[in-house]
Amino acid sequence: MVGILAFIAVLVVVAVIVVFTRGAPQPLDEGTPERAVQEYAAAVIDGDHQAAQELLSPTWTEDCGRMDYGATATNLRITLVSTDIHGDTATVAVLVGTGAGNGPFGGSGYEYEDAFQLEQHGDRWLIAAMPWDLSICPPSDVS
Repeated sequence: MVGILAFIAVLVVVAVIVVFTRGAPQPLDEGTPERAVQEYAAAVIDGDHQAAQELLSPTWTEDCGRMDYGATATNLRITLVSTDIHGDTATVAVLVGTGAGNGPFGGSGYEYEDAFQLEQHGDRWLIAAMPWDLSICPPSDVS
């Protein structure tokens, strides 16, 4: 009996250590399309529209329709699915999940797969299109 309780105690300690040492996701490799998507998504989710705007390609900022900033992404989870690079363009497929609450049967929410389109400008990858709930546009200068 004591052995079983000791084993359970060890499992609980290990679980607590895993939960508290997980922390934030590791940054992906610098200069890759995946890293640009990671930085952009983090900026939008954190509400740092200035940082997110710096990762937008001129193609997007010209074509976005001047919807002002748009996204107010909260409770989003972005998971990398795959990356396809073709010369100076890339497609980064992601799984976008959202949900709220922990209720007794889990929280409500949904998941869907979508993709970011990127263009290479010099040594930087910039976002040319993104999932709708991560879309922002620079504020218009129209008064």
